[in-house]
Amino acid sequence: MGFKSKKYSIDSTDYQVGQDNISKWGMDVHNTVFVASVGLSILFIVTLLALPPADAKAAIDSIKGAVLSNFDFLFMWGANILLIFAIIIAFSPLGKIRLGGENATPDYSKASWISMLFAAGMGIGLIFWGVAEPTAFFTNWFGTPLNVEPFTEAGRELALGATVFHWGLHAWAIYGMTALCLAYFVYNKGLPLSMRSVFYPLLGDRVWGKTGDVIDILTVLVTLFGLATSLGLGGTQAASGISHVFGMENNIYLQQSIIVLIMGLAIISVLRGMDGGVKFLSNLNMVIAFIFLGLIAILNFTTVLDSLVTAVTGYVKNIIPLSQTSGRDDTTWLHGWTVFYWAWWVAYAPFFGMFVARISKGRTVREFLLCVMLIPTMVTTAWMSIFGGVAIQQVIDKVGKLGVDQGITDVSLSLFHMLDAYPFGDILSFIAVALIIVFFVTTLDSGSIVIDGMTAGGKLEVPVKQKVVWAVISGAIAMVMLWIGGTQSIQALQSITIIAAMPFTIILLLGSVSLFKGLLTEVNKPQVSTNQVN
Repeated sequence: MGFKSKKYSIDSTDYQVGQDNISKWGMDVHNTVFVASVGLSILFIVTLLALPPADAKAAIDSIKGAVLSNFDFLFMWGANILLIFAIIIAFSPLGKIRLGGENATPDYSKASWISMLFAAGMGIGLIFWGVAEPTAFFTNWFGTPLNVEPFTEAGRELALGATVFHWGLHAWAIYGMTALCLAYFVYNKGLPLSMRSVFYPLLGDRVWGKTGDVIDILTVLVTLFGLATSLGLGGTQAASGISHVFGMENNIYLQQSIIVLIMGLAIISVLRGMDGGVKFLSNLNMVIAFIFLGLIAILNFTTVLDSLVTAVTGYVKNIIPLSQTSGRDDTTWLHGWTVFYWAWWVAYAPFFGMFVARISKGRTVREFLLCVMLIPTMVTTAWMSIFGGVAIQQVIDKVGKLGVDQGITDVSLSLFHMLDAYPFGDILSFIAVALIIVFFVTTLDSGSIVIDGMTAGGKLEVPVKQKVVWAVISGAIAMVMLWIGGTQSIQALQSITIIAAMPFTIILLLGSVSLFKGLLTEVNKPQVSTNQVN
């Protein structure tokens, strides 16, 4: 295989992709990473089943509290540094480097590529928090950003601005830098698609040994728990929506049935392959999402225009103070929201990064970073501004249940409570449920592909059977968590993800340094003249 520079490439090492794999039962997996990941996952589940859920949650929450209190600066400045790194690389000469080499061409159109990265990145989260988060900030549900006065115009501006802050450039820089690290070392250096490969410039051949195994196992566990948590949240919201629209009882059996349905649809999607599965569903996602967004915007045209301007203004005016940890007197809000979100994006970054790396061959580094950061930020800004702005206006005007309650009472129902204010709210709610389910399927589908790649020694092509196995395992974990403790168990999984995200923040920062060293090998060094003047 030819590379522009063989430094840090697969040609500079004796390692062969998949050399530590074992083939058994029609599967091709990395012996250590697969066995350890499955074993630790089962141990985690068995431990939770053996302990009273309240005791398990209390122990995990105490650790989470210590992490948030003592390492908030690491999460905050880690996100800031990754954003700065991304901007510097994108606008430097390094941005001209093409993933896969100078002659590489993209496998997907830009529209399909953007749809897939967006659906994998934040689909379920936008549906879940689009109404709830801005409304929570405006009504002081759990603190207000920068201690702004709730139920005021200033509070509205900061509520919308802070929401965009959480879902904007910082979040997508964390995702983008992780994805770029993986894509570069896979396509430009021929290394396996695994997190260990990113550290080859820093650790050398040690990445193929136990050190690399630890990195990959931690990556698998963080991704698995993050995926299971998203599935649990998506399941509870889908169940709430179905119960709300069709009058069915919202209980554990309905939630479990939904997850089983999603698993079945995800397995069908996996069997259809990347083009017939994830690509098709991601494009369908975007069509449904924009129709849904457009309907809400048309119904509230004046409010939407004002909310968009207010959100962007609040974001731009407050991005610097919201990015700081020192001098803040809103630590309850800071730890409960921003630090949690930054930890959550870090924990979800391997999942997103692995998936996007697989579909991004042929893009330049500049195109990759700018598209990954700017386009999703614009879409999330529009989404949060429209849904959040309409919900806040309902609170102000005392319209619907949000207006009567002056805020949210049930997070999983907040979107549906907002939609109830319209004469054809049931139709809008039905569209919302369909959107949740399709996002749900793409998340599980792409997640199984990612985890499978991690446990297959970084191979890009592996037996389909393995992807089905991980789709079932991910869904089963979410089902077990819901069964033993409902939302309490999901919150425990969120706490576990935050705890795991602390060391992973350091891993991402070191990975960015390693990426920079790798990119420099692609730059042609100026020739030094050897001619002497007589």
